[in-house]
Amino acid sequence: MDNLIVYLNGESGVAVIRDGRRTETPNAVMTTLASPTQGGSRQAVWRVEMVPGAVGPVHAFDTEQVWTILGGAAEITVGGVVEVVREGETVVLPADAERQVRADARSGMVAIACAPGSTRVYRTGVVPACARADGDRILPDWVA
Repeated sequence: MDNLIVYLNGESGVAVIRDGRRTETPNAVMTTLASPTQGGSRQAVWRVEMVPGAVGPVHAFDTEQVWTILGGAAEITVGGVVEVVREGETVVLPADAERQVRADARSGMVAIACAPGSTRVYRTGVVPACARADGDRILPDWVA
């Protein structure tokens, strides 16, 4: 999908992003809403959609992330502790904490997530086809 970015009042620096950038992995679809390469934002904001029962890889990010659940529910395991988050709830995931997301078996999960645009992921299990190497860490396409 072509990204249509309209800058309003060039002096103000305001960007309106009309289309998201879609990235599919084996366990989820991420749609980038804003990022360093999508509107020039210092923050990355993306939509996460997981089908019922989908399970993400065990991994960690080197920055804090904030997820707000828009639909369904998920179990998020952080440091061995399972938290169940449901529609309307927000979870703050600490930097460098190993985590895994499991979508609800009946409803799946839809969320909006955000993190600094400089965030990098590390750990095995990350699909290299949808990320770029940055030393020993990886820049996911939905964050770039």
